[in-house]
Amino acid sequence: MQVFDRRAVRLHRDRAATRLPRVADLLRDCAERLIERLDDIVKERQFVRALDIGGRGVVAPLLRARGIEVVSIDSSPRMAAASGGTVVAADEEWLPFAPASFDLVVASLSLHWVNDLPGSLIQLRQALLPDGLLLASVPVLGTLQTLRDALTQAESEVSGGVAPRVSPFPDLRDCASLLQRAGYALPVVDREDISLAYADAVSLIRDLRAAGEQNALLSRDKRVPPRALFASALGRMASSEDGRVPVDLRLAMMTAWAPHPSQPKPLPRGSGTVSLRDALESG
Repeated sequence: MQVFDRRAVRLHRDRAATRLPRVADLLRDCAERLIERLDDIVKERQFVRALDIGGRGVVAPLLRARGIEVVSIDSSPRMAAASGGTVVAADEEWLPFAPASFDLVVASLSLHWVNDLPGSLIQLRQALLPDGLLLASVPVLGTLQTLRDALTQAESEVSGGVAPRVSPFPDLRDCASLLQRAGYALPVVDREDISLAYADAVSLIRDLRAAGEQNALLSRDKRVPPRALFASALGRMASSEDGRVPVDLRLAMMTAWAPHPSQPKPLPRGSGTVSLRDALESG
């Protein structure tokens, strides 16, 4: 099922490559929250070669600072170049890497514009060595909800209809099942909430453009929107208390491993020797 216009995604990222400094701190904060999960893992093993998927110039330096060799990929050549080092311009839906090329894959806020997310996750698993690690973050339901609601209400009043203007996001509960469907072992998913407050809604729109996060839905209305639409929507977003615009980012932080015989496995169904009733009574 095709939901996103991949050409539009690439063009948005091309244009955003020169504006990255505007949002670099926020992108870096999100990436650090994901990569810090390595701190507990590196006590037992050291990663050597990582694939950075769409890191927008912030993920690769963080990994290199840990002594890890990094290859960065992005559908936009300009955005790929922002990572420095070894870069590849290629579509994330069609990875050009041989199986077992990396022992670590990091995808920080880069998979939510992919049409076939299960398929992309399978490709990433295949690019990992056995017992290689995937770290990925994606926005989930609740992200940009104030913007979505404001645009929906304003457009309904201005034009009498509603066009999709904010990307759909998965539910947090779906993320673990996606990893399992893609054949990963030991999947763990937790949520990170980031609350932002903008001086005005126009600054929010500018930051979204600077990050390459513009509307790329195939079903988007490609006509020039009515002049009153965004003025009305942005006006609705301001807080009545201080006039600032609250924005919530809800991120699913996913950790999973390429299968390997050495990994712990669940016991076979029916092999337990203690009943649930006995366990509860003893507790």
